[in-house]
Amino acid sequence: MTGFGDASGELDGVHYALEIRAVNNRFFKANIRLPDEISGLEAEIESALRKRLSRGSITIVASLRDNSARAAYEVNEAALAAYLQQVKKIDASVELGSLLALPGVVQPPQSSDLLDRARPVVLDLLAQACDKLADMRQREGAGLAEDLLKHLALIADRVKAIAQRGPAVTEEYHQRLRSRIDELLARAELKVNEVDVIKEVAVFAERCDIAEETQRIAAHLEQFEQIIHTDNGEPAGRTLDFIAQELLREANTIASKSNDAVISRTIVEVKGAIDRIKEQVQNVE
Repeated sequence: MTGFGDASGELDGVHYALEIRAVNNRFFKANIRLPDEISGLEAEIESALRKRLSRGSITIVASLRDNSARAAYEVNEAALAAYLQQVKKIDASVELGSLLALPGVVQPPQSSDLLDRARPVVLDLLAQACDKLADMRQREGAGLAEDLLKHLALIADRVKAIAQRGPAVTEEYHQRLRSRIDELLARAELKVNEVDVIKEVAVFAERCDIAEETQRIAAHLEQFEQIIHTDNGEPAGRTLDFIAQELLREANTIASKSNDAVISRTIVEVKGAIDRIKEQVQNVE
């Protein structure tokens, strides 16, 4: 599911800003971009993300701006003195600006303490940004749930029609078989054992029986809908994905068993709705 969240704050003259973006992905993938000064927080940020999110390609961009005196670069007096001593040996005249540009003379401030000071701030901003991301995903999820429920209703309606059609298929086969036998016997003036006809119809009925499959689909649909309506804070995407796979498996079994044009056409509609569900649940958290 997609989403965006941001947060910013300031502590001890240092301004922090953090943005988080999420796009659809069936797995969890984090791309974290931090300033060099706080790059040591990457592992902690990813760990905190995994506790909040289970799916999606997540991109985090953080920045900081130090407005305090600590941001000033430091002059390495020992290195500057060494350069001046060399300049004196060659009796040359050098401007101070040129000396300060030499390697090692001006050094960035030590950032070891900055990492410790930044840790609680950055993690707090991450939590705030994740809350905003979750709100946006929640709104998207409501629309997604409505769409999924429509597909579930369509599947339930078509499977009910298939279940009602099942007994008629056996009866029609019985009638066709009886008519064909009567026609052939009339030509050859032969007789057939009625028990043999009944056995043949029974074998056909057993081979085409889809009662178990339709019952399992109904149970899967009920479980799927129950998960959609249950808000327990637990990730549901992978569970819904598994149920969708089971729905498709049962639908394929019905398609292979069906010896009826009406059921075949109807099961195509069912499989189409299941495919759309499978696509959608890849994005469910």
